[in-house]
Amino acid sequence: MYQLHDLIQQVSEYLTDDQVRKIEEAYNFGAEAHDGQHRMSGEPYIHHPLEVACILAEMHMDHQTLIAALLHDVIEDTPTAKRELSRRFGKNVAELVDGVSKLTQIKFDSYEEAQAQNFRKMLMAMSNDIRVILVKLADRLHNMRTVGALPPDKRRRIARETLDIYVPIAQRLGLNSMRLELELLGFSALYPMRHRILSEQVRKARGHRKEIINKIRDALRRRLRQEKIAAQVVGR
Repeated sequence: MYQLHDLIQQVSEYLTDDQVRKIEEAYNFGAEAHDGQHRMSGEPYIHHPLEVACILAEMHMDHQTLIAALLHDVIEDTPTAKRELSRRFGKNVAELVDGVSKLTQIKFDSYEEAQAQNFRKMLMAMSNDIRVILVKLADRLHNMRTVGALPPDKRRRIARETLDIYVPIAQRLGLNSMRLELELLGFSALYPMRHRILSEQVRKARGHRKEIINKIRDALRRRLRQEKIAAQVVGR
């Protein structure tokens, strides 16, 4: 679990001191706004936006995006108003947080409707600021990392939504590592038995391939030494 100093250490590598101080201010503001709120796992709610910000910091996102990540639930889940965010952190941050809140509030009656409307909403948000989508994807990624704390029915619903909506969005934006993790987490939550069986089969197959590669590598090294050829042999 990340702490504030982990985020500060990450962003200090590429942001200015003033920007880092603003991020720390946003964390303190969010912690106060979410004071008394807890997640299903029992941890203080502020840990979630902090984790979301850390995901985006790994992508070297700008300070406004990271501030929006730390505050992405304050409009929806606390009495904090958009105008207060605008006054404290600027209009761009307030618009980002508002955009994420609007995406979160979308409800669908069917998968077909969800797919069509969500992609339309995505395009509308991207036309203003693609960072809204990036914050929402990071939000969903951390939710999937902690989905085990939810009741089975809700866990399956969120996993299905992740596979049907958020994985394709990540893929279309070229966020391959995020797409792969969302896909794996969604599949394991939706089909836990299949995931365990397939994971075991993959593990065995990888072990077998490794043995084969090692044999080929050793054979090549022996022959190269015989031929007095200096070489480095690696295999994957």
